Amino acid sequence: MKIVLPLPVTLTSLFVVTLVGGAFEPWQLTGPHRKAAMAALGSRRLRLTHHPTPWKPAAVALTPGERRLLRRSRQHLTVSSAAPPHDQPAAVQAARAVARALAQAYGGLLADPLTGAVLPARDPEPTAFHLADGWLGWDVQVHADATCSPWDPAGAGACDGLMVTSRGLRRFALPEITLDGAACAHTLCATNLLRTVAARLVAGHLAFAAAHPGARRRAIDDHLPLPPAPLGVRLTPCAPAPSPGGGSIRRLKVGPAGDAGPVTYLKVGPPAGFTGSLNDWLCATQAPARAAVTSIAA
Repeated sequence: MKIVLPLPVTLTSLFVVTLVGGAFEPWQLTGPHRKAAMAALGSRRLRLTHHPTPWKPAAVALTPGERRLLRRSRQHLTVSSAAPPHDQPAAVQAARAVARALAQAYGGLLADPLTGAVLPARDPEPTAFHLADGWLGWDVQVHADATCSPWDPAGAGACDGLMVTSRGLRRFALPEITLDGAACAHTLCATNLLRTVAARLVAGHLAFAAAHPGARRRAIDDHLPLPPAPLGVRLTPCAPAPSPGGGSIRRLKVGPAGDAGPVTYLKVGPPAGFTGSLNDWLCATQAPARAAVTSIAA
């Protein structure tokens, strides 16, 4: 089965930089992204916006030290980038390079609301694009009807309460991917598998967009092989079910891709013909030594 993914005209990314002091300080951008950033600055491709109010984070993980720094911040900047898919990942790399330079100059936090992470401002933006360089986050939850608690994963074979979902693939015009129904004890295995799937999806999607800059959609197969082993994953369009409240979650609603709208989530599961449980399959995917494709040239 083919899954049709839309390619929008423009992809938008946003980074937040908190300001501790009140006065604007000179800032300087060096490194491989300087030329592209300076050429784009002031256009929709790279725009800085000053907000004279404190930043209020939502769904962003902060350490106690970061919370203290945030409480001292009275203003913030947003660094936004709007560029077509075929200009990625260079456009978002330049935007994040500017955000790093600003955060270092002002001594504030650099946050990526999409991934829900705070990034180290002192680290320079890498020349090459690597998905593992803070471009992807993870939402790990346990179902309301889980048969074991996440802090007591004994009996992993019977547990099916874990759901792990990516945060950040939307930045590259891809649906977020999720694995639902695994044992809580397999959180690391589930995340590692999803990371491998995400890397292959992003590499293929960016390569397609670069080769077909005028394309408005792309069809992918619902079976994704994971070399070097003969194993693979099945991708199924899905949508999260409404939450019953109280912070708990319900099972995903899975259905075929149709004309109901763009695919926003893809459920990752065993390929057709696998006879074991989801937990058996997760263990099988970790057995071979995988050489995950985690980077592409910028």
